[in-house]
Amino acid sequence: MKIGANLIFNHHTPPAFVAEAAQLVEEAGFHSIWVPEHVVFFPEYDSPYPYTADGRIPGEPEGILDPFSALTFIAAVTSRIRLGTGVCLVPQRNPVYTARTVADLDYLSGGRFDFGVGIGWLKEEFDNLHLDFATRARRTVEYIEVMQALWSPGLSEYSGETYELRPCHSNPKPVQKPHPPIYFGGETDAAMRRVASHGNGWYGFNRDPSGAREGIARLSEHLRAAGRSRSDVQVCIGANVNPVTRETVPRYEDEGVDQLLVPLVAGKIEKLKMRIGAMLKIVSP
Repeated sequence: MKIGANLIFNHHTPPAFVAEAAQLVEEAGFHSIWVPEHVVFFPEYDSPYPYTADGRIPGEPEGILDPFSALTFIAAVTSRIRLGTGVCLVPQRNPVYTARTVADLDYLSGGRFDFGVGIGWLKEEFDNLHLDFATRARRTVEYIEVMQALWSPGLSEYSGETYELRPCHSNPKPVQKPHPPIYFGGETDAAMRRVASHGNGWYGFNRDPSGAREGIARLSEHLRAAGRSRSDVQVCIGANVNPVTRETVPRYEDEGVDQLLVPLVAGKIEKLKMRIGAMLKIVSP
């Protein structure tokens, strides 16, 4: 089982910290760095955050760096570690621009990008962007198809319910073929169906080992229904903070998790070094 890291950078994070943090995580031997996306936050919102009991985002954030900007910056100061969006809010973005950004990041990083995607949960964010919240799932699927067309060799075109793309050139193409791995986030059966129909992996979040087992079982059912098998996709799980112990980490692997993402959040380099050292003691065989 591979071990990756969830990091968050915001408007209080000096650029030098971002660079040094990424280099430290790479030097420590972590497989990947994943960063989240939200373009705006709200002091008050009715949409329930799906990963906490009280429906509030932990830490009451006021901003985070755009994931593609952060990962491109990180790509320039690292050479081996993989770079992932956890997750990109696809239906909030124009698919042509997103396809170009993904291709550019994969190109500039030498093929190190993992494309974690999701439909979004914060209706207020969609409202502020003047985008329809109710149709976000259908847009996500079609936007992924638009991107796949743009990443393919030769002229690209697409015709769907929500998007039309006339024949055009789009370059550069991603280094990874046919494109960077697409990890669909989400916990619902609809999300699992998107993994089965269009995904290379499932990005589960805030799951303990038993939650990972339950999610993988449901995913396997949807894969079989789609004519695929469990071996066709990778399962990437963002660990619940509390169970990340030397005893529980092997349980994730026993349940079939391919990559476990552990939280490495710190405001100062010395604290990050301490957390990396403590985590290595937990995850090392």
